[in-house]
Amino acid sequence: MKKLHNTVDRRILKEQIQQHAEPRLTVSFYKYHHVEDPQSFRDTLFLDWSELHILGRTYIASEGINAQISVPTHRFEAFKAHLYSIPWLNNVRLNTAVQSDDRAFFKLIVKLRKKIVADGIEDPTFDPSNTGVHLDAAAFNALTDDPNTVLIDMRNHYESEVGHFENAILPDVDTFREEITLVENMLKGREDKNIVMYCTGGIRCEKASAYLKYKGFPNVHQLEGGIIKYARDAKEQGLHNKFKGVNFVFDERMAERISDDVIAVCHQCGTPFDVHTNCANEACHILFIQCDNCKHETNNCCSEECKSIAALPIEEQRAMRKGKIAERNVFKKGRSEKLKYMSKANKPGLDG
Repeated sequence: MKKLHNTVDRRILKEQIQQHAEPRLTVSFYKYHHVEDPQSFRDTLFLDWSELHILGRTYIASEGINAQISVPTHRFEAFKAHLYSIPWLNNVRLNTAVQSDDRAFFKLIVKLRKKIVADGIEDPTFDPSNTGVHLDAAAFNALTDDPNTVLIDMRNHYESEVGHFENAILPDVDTFREEITLVENMLKGREDKNIVMYCTGGIRCEKASAYLKYKGFPNVHQLEGGIIKYARDAKEQGLHNKFKGVNFVFDERMAERISDDVIAVCHQCGTPFDVHTNCANEACHILFIQCDNCKHETNNCCSEECKSIAALPIEEQRAMRKGKIAERNVFKKGRSEKLKYMSKANKPGLDG
């Protein structure tokens, strides 16, 4: 019987990929569609993609699929043929990363979720398929030049901190669930405005634009394919790139550079810098921005306390963590009093 889950330790897989890396493409896609039997679809997908040596993270729910994966370059056409053979995924848009990395992912994870995007919306009459107007790069540039337009970043605070579009409102939120309600309240009384939303690859805006339309906002738009597609299209078409900084991504790369602008600072010393890392103390593992000098001084830790703990023997560290509630999370929201220069609230406002 074939295995339906990856049982090899992640550290071993990481070593294998680093030693025997093959050319790969980093690809993402999503589709809102009612899936009759999510478990069966999930199991079949895992087996098929294992055969194609696909790595990455994919979520399946009754409302559809959300995938961020790494595909061997020489198997990409076979992957497309397989994906497009699934009727409801035929010709689904594939976002190829601006900066692919052969080591973006180390294993294949396909999980069942209640929703492919956690939104907190429980209203059964809400239809996520009734989305806003999709804008390509040229149309996005034109509409965001209009003074009657409100541009909103639909990502979390640590994403927008290192890169965002010119003149965008940057809500200081930890989750999409929190932001979707906040944005609705922010926009009340501004129904006459052109509302434009953007996110990494488009999936959050797909849900948010439909939700705002459901709530009575008539002029809702979203950037088609998100920042990933915009960056590629703007470059190919010679358009003005309105995105400044790097695009945060949820894989081992953590970011792909869109412009040369560095708009963030090291959270420890304040030096202009925009590369995220995770604290080397496994009990902390907070996500934060750390320059090369601070990384050297603190041994990749967020504080002297964590530096001291990380220097202890592994068994001693494990003993210290034993019995405590695990809070470790690779993408833990970077909020810490230990970090002097961590970004404060990007207070949302329609004049910002």
